[in-house]
Amino acid sequence: MQISSSRSRARSRGRHAASSTLSVRGAVIAALFGSAISLAHAETPSFSALLARAQGSAPQLLEQAANVRAAQADVRQAGAWRNPTLDATFENLHAPESGGVSQRQDTYALTQVFELGGKRAARIEAEQHKAVATGTRERQARLTFATELALAYATAEAMQDRQAVAKAALERAGDDLRAAQALVKAGREAELRLAQARASAAAARAAQQSAAADATEALARLAALVGSPEPFTRIDHPFMARVAAAGTASGTAAATAAAWTPEQSPTLAAAAAERDALAAQVRVEQKRAIPDIGVSLGVRRFAWSSERAATVGVTASIPLFDRNRSGVDAARERANGAALRVEAARLDAVASHRAALAQATASEQRLQAAEEGETAALEAYRLGRIGYEAGKTPLLELLSIRRALADAQALTIDTRLARVRALAALSLAEGRLVFGEAP
Repeated sequence: MQISSSRSRARSRGRHAASSTLSVRGAVIAALFGSAISLAHAETPSFSALLARAQGSAPQLLEQAANVRAAQADVRQAGAWRNPTLDATFENLHAPESGGVSQRQDTYALTQVFELGGKRAARIEAEQHKAVATGTRERQARLTFATELALAYATAEAMQDRQAVAKAALERAGDDLRAAQALVKAGREAELRLAQARASAAAARAAQQSAAADATEALARLAALVGSPEPFTRIDHPFMARVAAAGTASGTAAATAAAWTPEQSPTLAAAAAERDALAAQVRVEQKRAIPDIGVSLGVRRFAWSSERAATVGVTASIPLFDRNRSGVDAARERANGAALRVEAARLDAVASHRAALAQATASEQRLQAAEEGETAALEAYRLGRIGYEAGKTPLLELLSIRRALADAQALTIDTRLARVRALAALSLAEGRLVFGEAP
């Protein structure tokens, strides 16, 4: 029995040595690979620098800028005058000659059509309102993009912090495993405790690899959002703590909400601009049935005398069959629908602001509670580790305390991310950026 137990311990020590060698090799390879990545790609800029860079690279913002330029071009085009028309009429071709003289007559006339009743002015006004609506939507898109960028940046930082927590948990699991090995070797713990410690270390290693994959994915999404051709490798400028501090320094969310009005909501502003544009289109449709006057000036040449005579003509469209009544009705109904959407947007803006304000207020309290819980869990693990090494705390209790510490740290990270999300939602509802950046 003693010989077999000594052989099993020898095999166990051999496996431990082999696993230690493999873990060291893995750590060296991971370090070299991480160094190669860090050399290949630059660090992630700060949020403000990244937001400024995205103005000229993000596809969403470039699309909105193109829409604004197109709307401005439509305004210029609306002010253009109607092109004149050149008419050429050849009469009496191959007609019988009178006294050997040709009866042919050639007439050349230039006709200019004039829009009456304020058609051109109404068209220009309608396009101007459309341009204002496009600009409002562009500002709304910039606010939304800045909010999405803040959330993506904070998410990448949160995943990076989770990776650091998982790495620290793996190191603690390794320390607990070595302590268990020492106690088993001294005969103070059973082999079962060593197997439990190994299982806990393996679970910590898997969690660390999963956290690293999540961090890589979040950084890749951040790079794609700003249109970066190269992926980011890590966040080197803390963002979540700065956002939380800015939200607290601003006198909490209730202080800024006191002076807020629904008209500051970007959604309501866009709906109102769309309503004004459709109302202006009603006036365009109402004037469409007004006749257009065409004035013609020309010259007529007589073949039998080669003499010329001036011609003057006036043309006008007669609204006999089409007075555009259905077009006016359709435009008016679209304007009525837009007005109803404005009222719906107003109610939605008020509801969204109230919900965002409640979430922002609650997130601050949740963050304080999570940070206090993390501090308590860290102290509990320190005391539990001391007790375990002294033989007063069971291994299972120590493993449970360590899991509680990892959960508390993860909860703090998630609460910080939720704080950023709540402040971002509140700032978007109020049409501003709480992060101190200009959209």
